[in-house]
Amino acid sequence: MGKLGRKDVLRSDQFTVDEIDLIVKTARRFEAALDAGEVLETMRGLVLVTLFFEPSTRTRLSFETAMHRLGGDVITVAEAKSSSASKGESLHDTIKTVEGYADVIVLRHPRIGAAEEAAAATPRPVLNAGDGAGQHPTQSLLDLYTILNEQGEVDGRTIALAGDLHNGRTVHSLALLLSNYDVRFLFVAPDALRMPTEIVEQVTAAGIDVRETADLGEALREADVLYMTRIQRERFEDPEEYERLKDAFVLQRAMLDRAKPTVTILHPLPRVNEIAADVDGHPGAAYFRQSANGVPIRMALLALVAGRA
Repeated sequence: MGKLGRKDVLRSDQFTVDEIDLIVKTARRFEAALDAGEVLETMRGLVLVTLFFEPSTRTRLSFETAMHRLGGDVITVAEAKSSSASKGESLHDTIKTVEGYADVIVLRHPRIGAAEEAAAATPRPVLNAGDGAGQHPTQSLLDLYTILNEQGEVDGRTIALAGDLHNGRTVHSLALLLSNYDVRFLFVAPDALRMPTEIVEQVTAAGIDVRETADLGEALREADVLYMTRIQRERFEDPEEYERLKDAFVLQRAMLDRAKPTVTILHPLPRVNEIAADVDGHPGAAYFRQSANGVPIRMALLALVAGRA
């Protein structure tokens, strides 16, 4: 069945380097097959359920596209109010119900730890598509895949993560995943939005060099990869605090004059105003290519956890 057969995907720090390599190689194989126009039936006869209790465009659609590209079927709950959760049904009971309908479960939920709770409730593989301000492991895998595609290598690179590092599940997951490699981190955020201490400590304990700064320009001069994130309004209890911080970092095209010519600019999207539109034409602006990479990576994950890769 393979190393990931029937295994849940809950956190980015759950993976060994061998498992990451397997996911990347499987994604490359599927991507090549799609590019060649092949019709795949890897997941024929299986059903994926996507349960999204928070809004999503890229993650939900790329998971569903991935399943369709593999020849499988999809059922979906696209928002909480369209499910029995709006009537007070527990997550446990929702998961126990849908395990009777589907072979693989993808869950996005506003509560940290919800994916682990779901996984404990069912023998079906559960893939965490984001749990509040916690983790987003499949995003971190497509981010790694994009860095490999754009930079050719991960080892030896300086990775700058910028923006809302406190609430950003994408940067939490990516920092932990990249701790498997020989990288250097620049965590770029205002004091109120610094990377959580437990993430910094875990990354440092893995032997990774970390520097925290509030100077985006300084980070841009050193970075091989600049990973921008939006200030997450939905995570703020105080609207005035959000208004104070929402424009903390805005990447303008002119700022890239001080960057390395080979810099890669990533963003998990959606962007609000933290990357100006004129940056899109820069050859290193890879965020839409990054978004597209969600399909082969999620194809690989679905096939691997189903034992069909």
